[in-house]
Amino acid sequence: QVQLVESGGGLVQAGGSLRLSCLASGGTFSYYTMGWFRQAPGKAREFVAGIHWNPDLTKYTDSVKGRFTASRDNAKNTVFLKMNSLNPKDTAVYYCAADRKHWKANRATMSTASSYDFWGQGTQVTVSS
Repeated sequence: QVQLVESGGGLVQAGGSLRLSCLASGGTFSYYTMGWFRQAPGKAREFVAGIHWNPDLTKYTDSVKGRFTASRDNAKNTVFLKMNSLNPKDTAVYYCAADRKHWKANRATMSTASSYDFWGQGTQVTVSS
C-alpha cells in the first residue's frame, strides 16, 4: 500500500509562489507516474500537472502552463509542484496521486483521475487578491 502526504500549502497573496511537496511511502516510487489535482469549493476535481516515471515527460493543464512546474526526487520519494504567479483562481485543495501502472502510463493517462491508484489527503492553497 502506498501512502501519500502533501505539504507546503498555505495562504499567499496574488502574484506569490508556493512549492507543494508530496512524500510517498511504500512501493517503488521511481516506477510511479505522479499527478497533481485540485478541487475548488463547489467544483469538480481537476487535473493540474503530471510527471511520468520518466521525468522528461510532464503535462500541465492550460491554465497553469508557464506558471507551475512539476518535478520529482526519486531518492527522496518526493514529487514537487512549484507554483508561481498565483492568482485567486488557483485557490483549491491540492492533491497528489500515484499511478503504479508504469507499463501503460502515458500522456493521456496522466491527466485522467481514474488512472491513479493512490491519493493523498490534500493540502489547502489559498490565494488572496
